[in-house]
Amino acid sequence: MKPADHPTIPRPRIGVLLTNLGTPDAPDAPAVRRYLGEFLSDRRVVELPPILWQPILRGIVLTTRPKKSAHAYRQVWGKDGSPLAAITRAQAAALAARFGDAVLVDHAMRYGRPSIAERLAAMKDAGCERILLAPLYPQYCGATTATANDRAFATLADMRWQPAIRTLPPYYDDAGYIAALKDSVEASLAALPFQPQVIVASFHGMPQRTLEQGDPYHCHCQKTARLLSEALGRELIVAFQSRFGRAKWLEPATDVTLAALPRAGIERVAVVSPGFSADCLETLEEISIRGRETFLAAGGSDFAYLPCLNDSPGGIAMLHDLLRRELAGWLPPS
Repeated sequence: MKPADHPTIPRPRIGVLLTNLGTPDAPDAPAVRRYLGEFLSDRRVVELPPILWQPILRGIVLTTRPKKSAHAYRQVWGKDGSPLAAITRAQAAALAARFGDAVLVDHAMRYGRPSIAERLAAMKDAGCERILLAPLYPQYCGATTATANDRAFATLADMRWQPAIRTLPPYYDDAGYIAALKDSVEASLAALPFQPQVIVASFHGMPQRTLEQGDPYHCHCQKTARLLSEALGRELIVAFQSRFGRAKWLEPATDVTLAALPRAGIERVAVVSPGFSADCLETLEEISIRGRETFLAAGGSDFAYLPCLNDSPGGIAMLHDLLRRELAGWLPPS
């Protein structure tokens, strides 16, 4: 029998923590400055020595970029806030409903709020003795998957009583993921008032040196595009967006590709972003708004951005299957 003064211990539970990149708290320059300061100080994101990079970050980047980025965020900000935050919350809620009482599903952001440290502590307090960390990046990259896991492991290092931990592997070539993408793309194409001549698969860019140093991201993106192309039965043009700084980045660049297509006789185009699990600034502003402007200004006539899987039934079913597989041995047989 426990003594009367024994601390309350919640019943053991299994947890899943969805993680994504992050977002500022508001679409204004001060909030964006705080967010970018955290994001661009991550050594996995900017691999320059801090003694060289921090003066540039503090003296130039955080002086000029927040105002421009805040304007971009305002164009996509909704009544529920940042699209990425709202969609990730919805994904967590939908998965919680699918799992029921068997699993506590929560979500966190690598940069900004809710933080990984905060939500891991809350899950431990709620009795989660086994937690699956689930970075929602289909393709592995050191600057995305690894840094989210790094933050979780750093939090665990300060815990006296650590939960058991598993991590969700990248799922860039998973049959269920490719099938969900195929169904989503086909449904989006069927709803368009025009027939695209080509589909561009736009992935987030990374510096070329990451490929040369052994990061598998570029290869994962290419395989996702190849498998999706085979599933759709049509060719995809692979491109990379969101270049930053003067270093050489993965090519071809999405904006350059979109500008060149009309000159090659392509006047109708659709763009899909298979590297994003949820629509965000990079898809809704950079592609759907600025990408459209680039294509039409170059002579194109019809442009469509095809949404991410988000919290669609197909997307949630796919994530549920992935997570159940990684929870094998922890969950009772279904």
